[in-house]
Amino acid sequence: MLPSLSVITLAFASAIAPAPMAADASILKPPPGVRVAIAVFQDLECQECAAAYPLVWEAADAHKIPVVLYDFPLPRHNWSFDAAVWARYFDIQNAAGAGLGNDFRRFVFASQRQITRENLQQWVQRFADEHKLSVPALPDPAGKLAEKVKADFALGQRIGVEHTPTIWVIGNGVVSQPLVEEIKDRAQLNQIIEDMLRKAPPPQETRKPAAKKSVPARTHKTSKQGVKQ
Repeated sequence: MLPSLSVITLAFASAIAPAPMAADASILKPPPGVRVAIAVFQDLECQECAAAYPLVWEAADAHKIPVVLYDFPLPRHNWSFDAAVWARYFDIQNAAGAGLGNDFRRFVFASQRQITRENLQQWVQRFADEHKLSVPALPDPAGKLAEKVKADFALGQRIGVEHTPTIWVIGNGVVSQPLVEEIKDRAQLNQIIEDMLRKAPPPQETRKPAAKKSVPARTHKTSKQGVKQ
């Protein structure tokens, strides 16, 4: 049991406000240079999230698109906030990226029914032992990782997330309708991804600039409208 994290969890749960009713994910964007991605707001204690997690990654891998995970630990779940902080701790232990943190999330979902607030630290230690890692008693003494979890939750509230998982397929300036609480089958998600790949524009920074006509120096004038982005 992690006393300081538990205090953070209780304070976080008591401070949140009700989320708006209509979900609008138009502010979500794929990572830079990426055309389409899957955005998932999830709770590590949520059974529907555990069921959806492998389906999301299978669909993403099949279409070679990234998954962007957002923490949305529901107040009624008493260890999900602490687990999210640990996941972020493992994210930054891997110089190659978030692979280790995602392995931890997968491990937690697989063990979810056996985890409690009181034994979470034991499961963290078991995961660390399997990966030959040592872990501190407290993963986040300065509270920076907890702030990131809370920032994700605040973003979810801002766009209207009320349930987990809430999943969007996002493109540049295009967002699918959300899949909420469960995915019936991977085919449903595959279809949404394929539709998005057809209509999402390419990332702006990878678009080829329009060819410019050569203008003789003596007749060249500067456009008052500037360069078109």
